[in-house]
Amino acid sequence: MAALCVLRAALCRAAPWGRRAASGASVPQRIEEKRRAALLGGGQSRIDAQHRRGKLTARERILLLLDPDSFDEYDMFVEHRCSDFGMDSSKNKYPGDSVVTGRGRINGRLAYVFSQRNVLCSGLVPQISLIMGPCAGGAVYSPALTDFTFMVKDTSYLFITGPDVVKSVTNEDVTQEQLGGAKTHTAVSGVAHRAFENDVDALLNLREFFNYLPLSNRDPAPICECHDPSDRLVPELDTIVPIESTRAYDMLDIIHSIVDEREFFEIMPSYARNIVVGFARMNGRTVGIVGNQPKVASGCLDINSSVKGARFVRFCDAFNIPLITFVDVPGFLPGTAQEYGGIIRHGAKLLFAFAEATVPKITVITRKAYGGAYDVMSSKHLRGDANYAWPTAEVAVMGAKGAVQIIFRGKETDAEAEYVDKFANPFPAAMRGFVDDIIQPSTTRRHICHDLDVLASKTQSNPWKKHANIPL
Repeated sequence: MAALCVLRAALCRAAPWGRRAASGASVPQRIEEKRRAALLGGGQSRIDAQHRRGKLTARERILLLLDPDSFDEYDMFVEHRCSDFGMDSSKNKYPGDSVVTGRGRINGRLAYVFSQRNVLCSGLVPQISLIMGPCAGGAVYSPALTDFTFMVKDTSYLFITGPDVVKSVTNEDVTQEQLGGAKTHTAVSGVAHRAFENDVDALLNLREFFNYLPLSNRDPAPICECHDPSDRLVPELDTIVPIESTRAYDMLDIIHSIVDEREFFEIMPSYARNIVVGFARMNGRTVGIVGNQPKVASGCLDINSSVKGARFVRFCDAFNIPLITFVDVPGFLPGTAQEYGGIIRHGAKLLFAFAEATVPKITVITRKAYGGAYDVMSSKHLRGDANYAWPTAEVAVMGAKGAVQIIFRGKETDAEAEYVDKFANPFPAAMRGFVDDIIQPSTTRRHICHDLDVLASKTQSNPWKKHANIPL
């Protein structure tokens, strides 16, 4: 907020918009006048109107996002060259052409603001879009190409065509908020990854999020000083999984209990909630977390959750962020809607992402690991480095009841108990080498931190190719 006060003081000292340099003014004087005019953007009246809507100006947003006095602006004096429809009039020209761009630092680390080379930079540097107002037409494809898109509730919109065009073409009546608001894109379409309450909340969260990420694919993720012991036991995990296999529990409780200081930055928390993805730290290191959520659709994988998980896994692999996967998956969601929608192709995306990843991969099976969905969730078969099972784990083709019905066709009344005794436990998987160890849940954090230390020097490469052909 101190940065905002400094900016507003500078704006108050600036010359009124439209003031021209006196005849014969020196070049340095003209430069200074242009610079003062640029700080006012569209003028004080438009700044005041922006504030009345509860929004910050572009410069205020940048100064809040970046460290104090770290912003170096580019192209402040650029003006548009359009002469049609009176656009060449001086009143229609604004220094910087209504765009503020440059570089600065976030918590001491270099960041570029408004740098649009999305495709060429993909996988080279992390790219983040923060939508803080309307974004329509072809402009929406710039944030769509970045790694993460965040929005501000009630004031930001993303759509190809606006409500008026939709009405004229399809005769649908829809508001801007319904068509492309934050709720639509974070819960329905999956275009945006999170939404925040207002401009200040969004920018402060973006500063926090930035701390998890490396500056490029050649830089390590930042390591923070950790006061949470790496060998800390978590006794509550020994009883967190219900005895009844049909009862749900919250995978977020497990994640928060294991990671440093219970801090977890969840990505897409409102979309495809049957899978949980996000960033945390283990012993100070950034890690990517993937986990099935038994509270939603029993943790089944479906089209949306597969795509959500695959996109996140590929980002972590591109930027050398280790992956920790918590598995409780009874299978892929059955039904004609999923089959007609292409669950085979979309489910293959998650399998492909895990198989392709060369970063350290640690997997913990907490309960169910059934059928093809077990394979997909970073199993040992997909080059997992360390795969653990809790005593409550079941690695099998399917659940006992369904398996008995198919095998015995209802002719064996006591077959289910026998099947459970043989297969509804972690021993068959451990005997076949599908898991490396059966661990006490309370020791999970200790095992993961130890493995991350060992795997810190991991080097693995895939065969050379121009690029892979993931089933898009």
